[in-house]
Amino acid sequence: MNYYPDSIRNLIKQLSKLPGIGEKTAERLAMHILRSPRRRAEALARSIYDVKQNVRLCRSCFALSDRDVCGICGDPNRDAAVICVVQQPADMISIERSGAFRGRYHVLSGVLSPMDGIGPEDIRIRELVQRAASGKIREVLLATGTSVEGEATAAYLQEQLSELPVTVTRIASGVPVGGDLKYVDQVTLKRAIESRLKV
Repeated sequence: MNYYPDSIRNLIKQLSKLPGIGEKTAERLAMHILRSPRRRAEALARSIYDVKQNVRLCRSCFALSDRDVCGICGDPNRDAAVICVVQQPADMISIERSGAFRGRYHVLSGVLSPMDGIGPEDIRIRELVQRAASGKIREVLLATGTSVEGEATAAYLQEQLSELPVTVTRIASGVPVGGDLKYVDQVTLKRAIESRLKV
C-alpha cells in the first residue's frame, strides 16, 4: 500500500476500521471518495461530524436522538401509557418498521449477562422501574430478544415490575428462539407484537 500517498493510505486505514470493511473494500471506498465531486466528499465528512456532534440519547427513553427528546417521545399521537422495552436502538427501529406498535419505548442499552460482567446496574433497568412507578404507565411490553440473555433480562424485569400497578406483557409467537430482533422480518415481528401475552 506504500504506492498510495499518505492521505489515501490514512483514509483506507480509517475506513478499514469500520465493521465488515476489509482492506480491499476500504481501498475501493477510498478510490470512490477520491473520484467523487468535492461537494459529495464534503457532505460525507460533514454528516460524520454532525452525527458525532449532535446525536445523543433521548432523556426519556434513551433512544438515539438529535434533540433532548426523540421524535417518538415527543409525538402526542403516541400512547404514552404503553412502553415497549428493547435491548438496543436497532430493535426499536425494527419494531417501528413493523407498524404494529404505537406506544413509546425504553432502550436498555444491553441485556443482563453475568458471564460478561453485565448486571442490573449496567443497563437502564432502574430508569425503567422509575418510569413504571410514576403512575402514568399502564403497560410495559418486554421486547428483549429470545436469546438466553434476552429471556433472563425479561424474567428479571417482570420480577422488578411485579409489585407496580402496571400490566407486564411479553412479545409472543413468531420470533425464533435465539433470534435477534433486528434480523426478524416485519411481518413476523408484527405478529409477535399483536399476539403478546401477559407475563
